[in-house]
Amino acid sequence: MKNLLSDVVVNIKPSGIRKFFDIVSEMNDPEVVSLGVGEPDFDTPWHIRDEGIYSLERGRTFYTSNSGLMDLRKEICSYLSRKQGISYDPAHEVLITVGGSEAIDIGLRALVNPGDEILIPQPSYVSYEPCAVLAGAKPVIINLKAENEFRLTARELEEAVTEKTKVLILPYPNNPTGAIMERKDLEAVAEVVLRHDIVVMSDEIYGELTYKGEHVSIASLPGMKERTILINGFSKAYAMTGWRLGYACGPADIVRQMTKIHQFAIMCAPTTSQYAAVEALKNGDDDIAQMRTAYNQRRRYLLNAFREMGLECFEPYGAFYVFPCIRQFGMTSDEFATRFLEEEKVAVVPGTAFGDSGEGFLRISYAYSLKDLKIAIGRLERFVKKLREEKK
Repeated sequence: MKNLLSDVVVNIKPSGIRKFFDIVSEMNDPEVVSLGVGEPDFDTPWHIRDEGIYSLERGRTFYTSNSGLMDLRKEICSYLSRKQGISYDPAHEVLITVGGSEAIDIGLRALVNPGDEILIPQPSYVSYEPCAVLAGAKPVIINLKAENEFRLTARELEEAVTEKTKVLILPYPNNPTGAIMERKDLEAVAEVVLRHDIVVMSDEIYGELTYKGEHVSIASLPGMKERTILINGFSKAYAMTGWRLGYACGPADIVRQMTKIHQFAIMCAPTTSQYAAVEALKNGDDDIAQMRTAYNQRRRYLLNAFREMGLECFEPYGAFYVFPCIRQFGMTSDEFATRFLEEEKVAVVPGTAFGDSGEGFLRISYAYSLKDLKIAIGRLERFVKKLREEKK
């Protein structure tokens, strides 16, 4: 029998995040505290859920247009106008997708030809590199540095550009590091992008979760809207992970081709979720503010706890992750995370799940209750003390 499987797919590594999630599931131990999954512990606000329920009661259970409900696309345009000062045409420059993940996938497939290079700063979200490979492109990794707070510098970008460079993925606020890019950082990157005629895919799913001023989109800078696909969604800001809804905004020519792929592969995003998302955008600002305040409290608690136990960790100003350094213990990230889970029953994710430059770090999510975080930190303090005694 011939080989039944695609070599490309077989050679893609499984997600490092899911590895530890699966181990926790198999342990089936109620004492395990998991800080590994980036999912808000908040319920979707009731007024958003009510709108979803109401849409079902009204029998709104049919396909929407491939691009999504026009009312939702208009609300997205209104949101981006008031938040970022960017003007999009809801009829031609907005596409509603099944989460931000679908937008990443079809955006890359719409942009690249075989052999084109996609620049991917790492550590970063686990989907970028596999999606680049599946699109037939060559991923080119830019290894970010802790001393730069894991921000992408113009110099690092310039050094990675070749004549085959087509797309730069810009993953900020960043998962897993919590790093942000401020306006001055983006302006320096934009200058390189414009000079080399590069398209930017800006993943801004954590844009509402920033703790140092307002998030700035690179699409808002002069000359950048015309070459940027802005990706966002409802999972993180509105605690709507299971609703599976995202969107992409960009030049009409690009969005048209993305819609074509979406049309054949998906048809349309979930109708109920789209009606709920209209309500989220209209009346969800207060919900975001309340959740952001809670996340910031947890963020500051973790950073203070790390300082007290002598764990090095730069201060992250975005998303809901911290990225402490564990190099002092002479262990790999995977070894540390495995032992921590086995001996103290706390699940975290090795930094290497997000790229080789994550070696020596752990991703810890604070999208969990303060109660769980305190339990986990108590166990981490005990574990760190044990490791230091072993080294004596």
